[in-house]
Amino acid sequence: MAVSFFDSFTPQEVARISAAGTTVRVPEGWSPIWEKTPADKAYILLDGTVSVRRGGQEIAQLGPGEIMGEAAIVNHSLRTASIVALTPLELIHFTDEAVRRLCEEIPSFATVLRTAADERLTRAE
Repeated sequence: MAVSFFDSFTPQEVARISAAGTTVRVPEGWSPIWEKTPADKAYILLDGTVSVRRGGQEIAQLGPGEIMGEAAIVNHSLRTASIVALTPLELIHFTDEAVRRLCEEIPSFATVLRTAADERLTRAE
């Protein structure tokens, strides 16, 4: 089983992180993040599978427990890929402001986010 983004946090931190976002449902085929757009949101995938696409080509698939959209926020850059729902999704939606606030309030959140972003960009090269 894949490692969940939440595995790095205490139950209290998971509750704070979850409460900072809004749970949303997304239909199959929908694209919550588009390549080359501003970094205004991030998501943690609770249920479902997404395709990560660059230039229309799939470069990865992500599943429950994984974070999406963090790299562009952390690196203050445009999106490097698009996300397409392969199944109906349940997500926690975070505004960029909520992500920044969590980084300030929970130092380990900032560390885990930076590590996830660095690993994702390294894999994508």
